Amino acid sequence: MKVLVLGASGFIGFPAAQALCRAGHVVYGQTRSPEKAKRLAAEEILPIVCSPSSTDWHHLIPTFDVIIEALGGTTINAHSFKVLFNSVTEAVKTLRPPGSPKLSWIYTSGTWVHGTNGGELISDTTPFNSSGSDSVELAKWRPECEQEVIKSEVLNGIVVRPSLLYGRSGSIISLMFDRLRKTGKVTWPGKPKSGGGLQGGRLSLIHQDDLGDFYVRAAEKAPLIGGLSFDVSNDITESLDCFLQRMVEIAGVQGPYEYTEPQNLFEFAVSTEHLVRPYLARSVLGWQPRKLGLIDGLDLYWKAYLASVE
Repeated sequence: MKVLVLGASGFIGFPAAQALCRAGHVVYGQTRSPEKAKRLAAEEILPIVCSPSSTDWHHLIPTFDVIIEALGGTTINAHSFKVLFNSVTEAVKTLRPPGSPKLSWIYTSGTWVHGTNGGELISDTTPFNSSGSDSVELAKWRPECEQEVIKSEVLNGIVVRPSLLYGRSGSIISLMFDRLRKTGKVTWPGKPKSGGGLQGGRLSLIHQDDLGDFYVRAAEKAPLIGGLSFDVSNDITESLDCFLQRMVEIAGVQGPYEYTEPQNLFEFAVSTEHLVRPYLARSVLGWQPRKLGLIDGLDLYWKAYLASVE
């Protein structure tokens, strides 16, 4: 199988490309950076150096079985997604031989599309609660894009929604790690829940390696799962307060952890609570997360983060 990963040098795309390569597939990785292209090549991933919206790679479209879009919310928005998706769709119509199997497109969204659900459990097939005050502003544009993908008549569309990522350099968890390293304080954006002391809610999480394994399974079974959307998250949620207190202990911080007022849309999104309990990846793909949870492996993950920045 030949797979292209758009955003292959990113926190999601790189482990996905590595996992696909280890599974025996021929993997191409798009990146904007010539320096990061060397890192891809060292992992036996064939680098394509260009913008994802460039047509420079379109001549390869007839050879691909799957394209994984893992560009992330900071590098793509509703407009740039539509430009990219429409461009590829038109290229497929022109370049793919008649009668070819549909090219599969795996679109990376996120569990923030569910909105804030007031402590209710969320699964893959839970209707969105993404209107008004319940919406997460940073993800408002994604549901429409998800629908374009799964309803495409040209591409075999699949949606994956990871929850908060952790592992290695930290991803979203590095928001706290960075502040700790610079200020010596353990902080998290948001306000504690009302009712006696700090009660920060719970975190739904997924390690980047377990997410990479999901992409392998989804790509290999893509012809069978077209039109489905998968939430990808660990089996259980974890206490935010326990996580922060454990971080205080590991780092030897003087004083308690603190909650801070969110400074931007990203920090507000991080401060929201989503109790994700997905089932489709397990029942349809036989996928199961294997990495240590965030709190159980926090000492290991903290050291990995420090090594990545030092």
